[in-house]
Amino acid sequence: MKRFASGLVVGKFAPLHRGHQRLIEAAQEACGRVVVMLWSEPDFPDMPTDVRAGWVQALYPGVTVLPFASGAAPVPPPNAAPGEVHRAFVREHLPFPVDAVFTGGEAYGEPLAETLGAEHVVVDRRIEGLSGTAARVDPLSPEAELHPLVRGHFVQKVAFLGAESTGKSTLAQALAEATGEPYVEEVGRTLWVEADGDLPLAEYETICREHVALEDQAVQRARRFVFVDTNAITTQEYAFFFFGTCPPEVQAYAARCRERYAHTFVCAADIPFDQDGTRVHPQVQQYMDGAIRNDLTIRGIPYTVVGGPLAARVAQVRAALGV
Repeated sequence: MKRFASGLVVGKFAPLHRGHQRLIEAAQEACGRVVVMLWSEPDFPDMPTDVRAGWVQALYPGVTVLPFASGAAPVPPPNAAPGEVHRAFVREHLPFPVDAVFTGGEAYGEPLAETLGAEHVVVDRRIEGLSGTAARVDPLSPEAELHPLVRGHFVQKVAFLGAESTGKSTLAQALAEATGEPYVEEVGRTLWVEADGDLPLAEYETICREHVALEDQAVQRARRFVFVDTNAITTQEYAFFFFGTCPPEVQAYAARCRERYAHTFVCAADIPFDQDGTRVHPQVQQYMDGAIRNDLTIRGIPYTVVGGPLAARVAQVRAALGV
């Protein structure tokens, strides 16, 4: 039998680090059920409330997670509000009575527990080598020691788009080699070659799904960047070009590109067209270049055009990324 029927953990979890995890795990060990209340007002633009709540829920599916997003009802109190305001908010929105409040010893713990008629349980969150400050200032630093799920959020995926034979693959691979970061190949081209250019429309969703899976795997190997050859926007444009239509699943993948990639580079069609036997036609290159740029503009996705020989392109990208 556990010590408490129910327990509460409150925090911003910005980002969720091993100290926070120790706190939640201590609550789980001691309580039959645990609720985590999470908010920050103002919110963190680079890791908004729903993202932080998603981390907690994914790592602790047995916990009740209550996120309160900035600007959404019920509106959470400002971070600078008096303690009694925060305590009243917790008491009003607590989904069930709790017997214990778990903290790392912060000053708010005792008065909050008293307000809720609960016991204050102090958990030693200190972990040798862990720096909470480092986790906030630079989540990708070794000292942050974030869970791979959390750390992956801060790795920047860099997409290289463009028409056929514009040097996307060569540039992405060159950047990966120069920086020691992972490279994700264009799944669509691989399947296109395997199908000898006769790829059915039904396979376009497979392209997107497998491509995203490779990106997610690469994120776990990355230090700061993942260099990606093409994304679902290109897949969508080719579906429209060859079939006059595009599956809604592919369009959904394309819609997520705005949030998924930190940087988008478009390779200019300023190098000789290389007909290696798998490509369509130079005129298609011109069409796709315009279609991709138009799509990015409509979606409001900022992009940088890179051109010239490979060395110049690498230099342009490195300057833009600051690496």
